[in-house]
Amino acid sequence: MPRLPRLDAPGLLQHVMARGIEGRKIFRDDKDRKSYLGRLANILDETQTQCYAWALIPNHFHLLLRTGQTPLSKVMRRLMTGYAVTFNKRHKRSGHLFQNRYKSVVCEEDPYLLELIRYSHLNPIRAGLVKGLRELDRYPWCGHSAILGNRKNPLIPKRPPNDAPSADRRIAISLLHQGTEKAKTNPEDPVDPVKNKKNSLAEATIEDVLLHFGDTIKVARRRYRRFVSNGIDQGTRPELQGGGLVRSAGGNKAGLLGRKKEEREKGDERILGSGDFVETILGNSSDTEPRRETRISLELLGRKVAFHFNLKEDDLRSPVKRKSIVEAKSAFGYIAIKQMGYSGREVGRFLNMRSYSAIRRSEQGEKILDKREFLLDLAQE
Repeated sequence: MPRLPRLDAPGLLQHVMARGIEGRKIFRDDKDRKSYLGRLANILDETQTQCYAWALIPNHFHLLLRTGQTPLSKVMRRLMTGYAVTFNKRHKRSGHLFQNRYKSVVCEEDPYLLELIRYSHLNPIRAGLVKGLRELDRYPWCGHSAILGNRKNPLIPKRPPNDAPSADRRIAISLLHQGTEKAKTNPEDPVDPVKNKKNSLAEATIEDVLLHFGDTIKVARRRYRRFVSNGIDQGTRPELQGGGLVRSAGGNKAGLLGRKKEEREKGDERILGSGDFVETILGNSSDTEPRRETRISLELLGRKVAFHFNLKEDDLRSPVKRKSIVEAKSAFGYIAIKQMGYSGREVGRFLNMRSYSAIRRSEQGEKILDKREFLLDLAQE
């Protein structure tokens, strides 16, 4: 059965998960985890994507995201491909790091936002990485400790002191604050995201979460922690792991057996929400994942790569060994073969080289993309 296209639209809440290929570790040590979070922080900030919850497990990760104007597919492509390049380089390996594509489920906010935050942040306990809530309170590899204020939020991007936010980013943050319900202020300990407009998006997102639990930071954090604690005994929560008809049965597949087809809410495996929500999303969302038949041509990719390396288009097909030309060919090979799915023979024919040479160039392109990650966007029209 062919896989369904992803659904996306600005402002949607999405639960995103990805696993290592063959169940292998994608985070081998703390350096890997810090590398991933640093990359994630910058991408979230640049694309104005909110992250309400996150958890890093050795062989997979969970993210609860609200997209801005940048499609989720582009956010995740930058994150996963960029991290894979860095991981492979550091651990001296090659090939795919992640198992297939990431999984994303569009979520209805009112009934599921807080439940998914709790579900995501309890993953380290379910995975046996920490023994209980007290350890989780200070565990650095999920967002729970940052919400409690026990650890610095690693999703706040690191910038030089004089690197002020761009005008576009200031406007986006201003709009975010305007759309957030104002809390009652307490002169001693207010939770007010409008008070300090210099806050990063990551800080504002934590404030958004706390606003659901109280009017002051102290009270909100205490209630949030109690809410998380109450979820420990709830188990794996299958009703939160996907969408479709299972959701309409409250996570109980057996419950579907006693319902007539016309009595069931409309369901879709890509959506977690009520029947009305499913119908609204299916009517308004767009398929943002580029399909093989709509990928750009090698000729167009060649023009784009040549432009970014300040070369002529014919330089890509020449036998000249100049460093800039070799790097451009390597980047072209990586994007065409690894990202777009062209064969080594097709790329070799375009570059006027043998297919095995084109494949070798694509493997060398990992190093180029590690330094010029923005080139991944060239695969888009």
